[in-house]
Amino acid sequence: MSSQSPAATALVDRVQNFVSENKQAILIGTAAAVIAVGGVAYYASTSSSRPKTDLEKGEKGERKDRKSRKKKKGVNDVDGPILEERKAKVEDDEGDLSKYTAEVVAALPEEERSRIAGLFKAQGNDAYKSRDFATAAKLYSRAIETTPKAEPVFYSNRAACYMNMAPPKYELVVQDCDEAIKLDPNYVKALNRRAMAFEALEQYSEALRDFTATTVLEKFTNQATPLAVERVLKTMSTKNAQDILKSRGPKLPPATFISAYFAAFRPRDLPALPEAPSEGDQTLIESFKALEEHDYQRSFELINKALETGFSWDVGRSEALNLRGTYKFLIGDVEGAKDDLNESIQLVPSFTQSLVKIASVYMEQGQTDKAFECFEEAIKHNPEDPDIYYHRGQVLFIMNKFDDAAKNYTKSTELDDNFVFSHIQLAVAQYKAGNLANAMAQFRRTMKTFPQRSEPLNYYGELLLDQQRYQDAIEKFDKAVEIEKSKNPQNVLPLVNKGLTLFQMDQNIGAAERCCNEALRIDPECEAAVATLAQLSLQQGLVDTAIKYFEKSAELARTEQELAGALTYQYATKAQIEFAKNYPMLASQMNAMAQAM
Repeated sequence: MSSQSPAATALVDRVQNFVSENKQAILIGTAAAVIAVGGVAYYASTSSSRPKTDLEKGEKGERKDRKSRKKKKGVNDVDGPILEERKAKVEDDEGDLSKYTAEVVAALPEEERSRIAGLFKAQGNDAYKSRDFATAAKLYSRAIETTPKAEPVFYSNRAACYMNMAPPKYELVVQDCDEAIKLDPNYVKALNRRAMAFEALEQYSEALRDFTATTVLEKFTNQATPLAVERVLKTMSTKNAQDILKSRGPKLPPATFISAYFAAFRPRDLPALPEAPSEGDQTLIESFKALEEHDYQRSFELINKALETGFSWDVGRSEALNLRGTYKFLIGDVEGAKDDLNESIQLVPSFTQSLVKIASVYMEQGQTDKAFECFEEAIKHNPEDPDIYYHRGQVLFIMNKFDDAAKNYTKSTELDDNFVFSHIQLAVAQYKAGNLANAMAQFRRTMKTFPQRSEPLNYYGELLLDQQRYQDAIEKFDKAVEIEKSKNPQNVLPLVNKGLTLFQMDQNIGAAERCCNEALRIDPECEAAVATLAQLSLQQGLVDTAIKYFEKSAELARTEQELAGALTYQYATKAQIEFAKNYPMLASQMNAMAQAM
C-alpha cells in the first residue's frame, strides 16, 4: 500500500546513500558495508605479507605455460579450487613412495623429509587432477605426516579434496583450513575454502567473516568474492528476519508512519449507526474515534473486539474489515489484509476505499495487472472519487511512469482541490519527468494554497537539496519545522532533511547529529533519524555506536524486507570489526584508504 508518498521514500534513499555520494565510503554488494574513517573499513590491502614459496611460484609458471591451451580455473570451477602446486620432479626409482613408511621417514634428515613430503604432494596433485579425491587426500595426509615443518598448502589442498568428495566433508574442510590459516592468516585460498564450507553448513556469520577477509586480501580483484559477501549477507539477513518476525509477533509501526498512511486518504464521515446498534456497532465507532485521536493501538484493539462481537448491518462490518485490513497491512500481514479487504468488498461491492487499498496490496505483491483491475472496478462504482486517481497515480509513480502519474494526480485535484498530497505528488512527478520549471511552479502554488501545511515546504526543500541549493533547502526545512511544532503527532522528517542538508553542504557532522537527535527526542521511533545517525557514526569511526543504531533500525522495521535491510548493515559492520581485529596490521592502510576517498 502507499503507506507514504513516493516523495517521502527519497529521504530514506538519501539516508542510505549519502555516504557513498560524498565518497566517504566503499559499498560492497548491495549497500552491504561501509568504510568508517579512523575505524573499520573494507580495504584492498597490499599483497599478502607471507613470502611466496617455491611451490606456489611453480604453480604460477605452470599456469602461464598452459594459458594458451586451457582456460585458467577459478575457485568455483567444476573441478574445484586450483591447487597450490609445483611441477615436482619424481625420479623413476622414487615413483613408488610406499617404501617411505613412518619409521623410514622418521630416520631421515629434515632436508630429505621435506623433499619426500614434496613428492607426496606432487602425487596428490596428480590424483586430484584425475578426480581421485580420496587418494589425493591420503597423499596430502602423508605429506603432512612427513614434512618436518608444517606447510599450510598441504592442509589447504587436502581441504580441496574434502570439498569435492561426494558427499562433501565440510567439517573436515573447516578443520584443515583452520590449520592452514593458523600457519598463514593471509592464506586467501584457505580462507575462501573455509568460507564456502561454512556457507554449506549454514554457519553464515563465519562464512561472512571469511568472505570479507578474502575480498579485502584479494584487493577486490576476484569478482566472485564480493558477490559471495552479498549472497551470504542476503541469505543470513533474510533468514534471521523471518525468524525474528515469527518470534516477536504482530507490531504496529511508529505513530508517524501510521499517520502518514491514513493521511494519504481524504477524511470521511463516520458511518451512521442503525437505530438499535449492537455492541459491535458501537465499538466500531469507538475505534474510529481512537483513530482520529491518533491512539492507534487502542483503535486496533477496538476494531478486533468489534469484529469478534458482531454487527447488526453489513455496511458496519464492511467498514470494520476495511479498517482491520489496513492495520494488518501496517503490521506486515499482507495476506490477512487481503482477506479482510476482499470480504469488505463482498459485503459492499461499491466500497471504493477497500478496492483502492487492495489494489495497493496487489502492487505490494508484484501483481500489477490485478492492481489496475481493482482501480478500474472502483471507477465503475464511483468515477467521482478523487482518492482512486490519487492512489492509481501513486502506483504509476512507483512504476516510474511519471507522465501517467501526473495525469492521475491532476484528475484527483480536479475532483477535489483541497487535498494537499495530490498537489505535492503532481509537482514531484513533473520533476521526475524532467519538467523542472513546471514542478517548481506547482510547488510554489501549493505552498501558497496551503500556507499552514509543512509537507509542501518539506518536499520542495528536498527538490532544492537535489539541485544542491543548500541554503534555500534549509530555509524551507526550517519553515516546515516551525509549522510542525504545533502538530500532534509532530512530523520530524523536515528536521532529518535539514540534518542531511547540513552534512552534504559542508560535512557538518555535529549539526547533522543535533538535528537527528532532536528528531528522536520528539519521535523516538523515527526510522530516518536512526538510520542517519548510524551512517554519521560510521563516518566518525564510531562503529559500536553505529551498530546500536542499526539494531534500533531492526527493532523499528515493519516488514521482512525492511528488517532484512537493517540486519544487512548490522552484520556487514560487525564483519568489518572482526576483520580489523583479525588483521590489525592493515589498520593504518585501511585508515589511509578511507581518508583518501
